[in-house]
Order: sequence, then C-alpha cells, then structure tokens
Amino acid sequence: MSEPIDFYFDFSSPYGYLASEKIDELAARHGRTVRWRPILLGVVFKHTGAAPLTLVPLKGEYSVRDFSRSARFLGLPYTHPANFPLATQHAARAFYWFHDQDCEQACEAARAFAQAVFRALYVDGRDVSSLDVVLDLAAQQGVDRVTLSEALAGAALKQRLKSECDAALARGVCGSPYMIVDGEPFFGVDRLPQMDRWLTSGGF
Repeated sequence: MSEPIDFYFDFSSPYGYLASEKIDELAARHGRTVRWRPILLGVVFKHTGAAPLTLVPLKGEYSVRDFSRSARFLGLPYTHPANFPLATQHAARAFYWFHDQDCEQACEAARAFAQAVFRALYVDGRDVSSLDVVLDLAAQQGVDRVTLSEALAGAALKQRLKSECDAALARGVCGSPYMIVDGEPFFGVDRLPQMDRWLTSGGF
C-alpha cells in the first residue's frame, strides 16, 4: 500500500485552511490517505527567523489580499479573522487528544475536529485561541468538556504537541501547509497542483 501523505499545518495559517479543504480529495484520487499533523508556527519561526506574514512590512497587506483571492480561486469561503495572528495550542492539543483516543476511529474524529476548527475560524469568525471555543467545537462531536479540559491542562498533551513540533522540524518543516509525499516536500497551498502531477507521474 502506498504511504500516506503527511500534512503539517497550523490552525492560524490561512493557507493551511485552504489546503485542508482540498488535500484529502487530491490524495483519494491517487489512492492515498492523509496524516494530518497540526504544529505551532511559533516554534518553526524561532528556527527560521520568520514572522507571521501579516506582521511583515509591505508583505502583510499583500498577504491579507492574497488569502481572500486564493480562497476565491479555490472556490472556498474565507473571512479574515479579527484576532490575527492568534495562538492555537489548545486546538492542536485537542486534535492529538482526539487522535490518541483510538486511532482506528478517532483519526476520522480528529480530522473532523480539525476541519471544524478551521471553518470556525475562517468561515464563522470565531476566536479559536479561546479554550471555551475549542471545548465547544469538541462538544459538538460528543466529547465531555470537563474531560477534555482536564486533559488539555495536563502535561501529557503539552508534551505530545511539543514532540510533534520537534519531529516536524527534524523533517525540515518550515511553514504551513507543508506536505511530504514519499519523502518529497511541498510547501504551500499553491503546490497542490505540483503534488497532483507528482503523484500522477511518479515524480519529475
């Protein structure tokens, strides 16, 4: 069986959101699955010396324009968050809580949760840096708020996310979205067509 595509993203990445709406469909066309792997861009930026696009002079104004234009190009809804950039550690840790419950089933639950977080932020304008919002989104999938809240406050999930970020850096992940196909890295939602061709041709 072909290896899954690794999909690294931060919930605070608009381009990560756009990729999240397209990558499973792309993978399925080639008989692949996708391993969703949320990380924290803040950790990546410490290693690359980068900063959130919207905070970079000149590039910031352009990036906000490009987020919306790219969404229109892909036929996706997009509302730029009022609170941006924002912290996403609660959402990322909650994803791994879903994932680690029972991967055979919870991988689907984790993916559904991730999509709910992305859409809450970039479609509905909800502040997903808020623990209460993250718990609300999880509760919509039948999760007990108290149970998840206690888990998110514990050391295990904090270490889990740290380990994922460290592993991502070790693989060269330098931003969001970052996809790895059979060892070949692709950075950015605009690389999805290249990925499609790569999977079709076996490389180029």
